[in-house]
Amino acid sequence: MDPNAARTARESLDLAFRMSNVLDTGLDRHTLSVLIALCDLGLNPEALAAVVKELRRELQTSFSPPSSTAQSSLS
Repeated sequence: MDPNAARTARESLDLAFRMSNVLDTGLDRHTLSVLIALCDLGLNPEALAAVVKELRRELQTSFSPPSSTAQSSLS
């Protein structure tokens, strides 16, 4: 990659990462980079956002402690 292009890409990612932090997206730099690359390939950004939200929802569900209702039914 051309050094100038590499610098521009790095600066763009830095700016996007700062914006991501201001918006409190919780995305790390690598994940943001992958999502930007997918958008560059033509994937729909709204669809990607929906996938990220769904994956986060599934993670929260799988790692959340059991509800008090579930615990009381076991007693």
